[in-house]
Amino acid sequence: MDELETLSPYPAPTRTRPLLGLTILVVEDSRFASEAMRLMSLRSGARLRRADCLHSARRHLKVYRPSAVVVDFGLPDGSGLDLIKDLNTARPRVGVLLGLSGDPQAADKAAAAGADGCLIKPLNSLAQFQQAILNNLPSERQPNGPRALSDDIIAPDSLAYRDDISHAASLLEEAESEDVLDYVAQFLDGVARAADDRPLVDAAHSLARSRRRGAPGDTHAAAAKVEALIKDRLHDRAVI
Repeated sequence: MDELETLSPYPAPTRTRPLLGLTILVVEDSRFASEAMRLMSLRSGARLRRADCLHSARRHLKVYRPSAVVVDFGLPDGSGLDLIKDLNTARPRVGVLLGLSGDPQAADKAAAAGADGCLIKPLNSLAQFQQAILNNLPSERQPNGPRALSDDIIAPDSLAYRDDISHAASLLEEAESEDVLDYVAQFLDGVARAADDRPLVDAAHSLARSRRRGAPGDTHAAAAKVEALIKDRLHDRAVI
């Protein structure tokens, strides 16, 4: 169990740090999205831990129980919705359980799995992040008095985005089967949404659609488009 969960009374939140005393576990494979969450947690007074896959998340949860868990839907070793279902039925249940996705139906899917709410990518509003946590805290953890929610927009370092793009490039180069394309399309969709990179979001969607249709020719063309965009972004970041 995390040390913050054993303290009584809990560190009192303030108007400018409304999440003070909370520990948040984010289950997210994108470094860019995770960096956004880290910056938001830091600004809010919360402590953040990260797991980049289901296996790592379950290992974390055997050691401590965080105040809140935020789970991305698409992970390298399975669906985050499965973890949400498990955490929703676990006893004791975590205080706040949120989904994280760019899927247009994300809120409905998260609710069906048992989540208290869902954060939608691109996630860059500090106020929305804080409100999602605060609205679902148990009553004894709710801060007293008015809330001073910031309207700041959080922008992670572009190097984190480059790391994600480099990871996708490595996966494509080392792919031993076409099944890897499914994960790459899913991963890039979330990464590009978090970075508000519309051309790459569209290319990832095209790749995912061609894979679902089982059209090898279309898949090859869509994968080539994704690879070209990745190369452009790696070159641009290197120049910057």
